Amino acid sequence: MAKPNYQYEKRAKELAKKKKKEEKLRRKQENAQRGVSDTDSPEGVEGMAPAAEGETPPQD
Repeated sequence: MAKPNYQYEKRAKELAKKKKKEEKLRRKQENAQRGVSDTDSPEGVEGMAPAAEGETPPQD
């Protein structure tokens, strides 16, 4: 039975992580050039939908 090549698996995992990180950085740079923020959301400032009139926000 062949032994697993852990170095190869580790290297492949590192390369995948690096590629994902570079892709995320590239997207952020493109959004910055267009003036779009990653934190912009239609739900509101805290990521919650606006409360209806007469309702109080949930207490933490």
